[in-house]
Amino acid sequence: MNRRYFEQKKGRVEIIPMIDIMLFLLVFFIMITLQMIPDKGLNLQLPTSSEAQSLPRPHFTINIQKDGSVNVKDHHYDLDGLEKMLASDGDPGKTQITIAADKGVPFQDFIHVMDRCQKAGVSDIGIAAKSS
Repeated sequence: MNRRYFEQKKGRVEIIPMIDIMLFLLVFFIMITLQMIPDKGLNLQLPTSSEAQSLPRPHFTINIQKDGSVNVKDHHYDLDGLEKMLASDGDPGKTQITIAADKGVPFQDFIHVMDRCQKAGVSDIGIAAKSS
């Protein structure tokens, strides 16, 4: 008589799906953490205003330094590069801009930046000021 022996299969922990899920969670938490980091910008001496109001967080903050250099999110742009960057942002009509210019910036430099924003199609432009 033939006897059959039942082989007991040992349980296995499938590690590949667990690695996939862990990598997904890692990417998810990295993306959430990056959105929590505020865009500090530069150390500018903003002009003061008695009527300054807090605005919702803008899509871009354009910093103009005393020497006339323009920075957006730690990238230096000339006026042509700024216009191209804003125009390539998908729908420039919905882009929100806040211009933060140092006290010592000539008004003409401020107007040049504002003009380039308008040429790129941006219509929602705010001006940063420190409340007094």
